Formats: sequence, structure tokens, C-alpha cells
Amino acid sequence: KAPIQEGTTQSVMEDYVGHFEETSKDEGNVGLAAHNRGYKNNYFSRVKELKEGDEIKYKYKNIEKTYEITKHEIIKNTEWSNLEDTEENMITLITCVENQPEYRRCVQGIEIK
Repeated sequence: KAPIQEGTTQSVMEDYVGHFEETSKDEGNVGLAAHNRGYKNNYFSRVKELKEGDEIKYKYKNIEKTYEITKHEIIKNTEWSNLEDTEENMITLITCVENQPEYRRCVQGIEIK
């Protein structure tokens, strides 16, 4: 459980899960980022434990959705194609990889209807 705030700046992610402003909040691809260690709030500290088939519950204002994880991979910190809009409702979680600043952990799930 974690509160969501617009933006992915250091100050936002100090206290919230950050919402990538260029992504949707309800339909299409919802992109979220958070710290996983070393900060006051490490909302994604257990993201590395997620595997395909696990579920992510997303609740934002009056929107409630459940997603099934379909992908868990390590990407370059310059690779942003996973945040592109999609016709299918999905969620994308992005966080750092321990001791590898040039990489990010990316977990994606498709909405369960």
C-alpha cells in the first residue's frame, strides 16, 4: 500500500509512489516509480520478488484494477519504451537495480477483467 503523487522527481518519491505524468491513470499503460532501498519510504522494496502470474492491485481515487504480472526484466535507464501508451490496460512499475545505476527493474502486468 502506498500513496501516489504526480511526477517522479526525487522530492515526490521521498514520500510517494510517483506517477509518470506522460502515462495514463486509468486506461492504457499506467506508469509508476518508487524507491526500493536507502530512503525514508521504499515502497518498491519488494518489487524484485514479484514474478509472472502474481497480482498487483491498483487503486487511485475511484479507480480500482487488478493486474497479472506478465513481464519482469532489467532494462537500461535510458530505455523508456515500456512506458508507451497501449490499447490494452496495463501497469508498469519501475525502480532502481541495487548497485547498478545504469539499469532499472521493470515489472509489467495486464489488467484482469
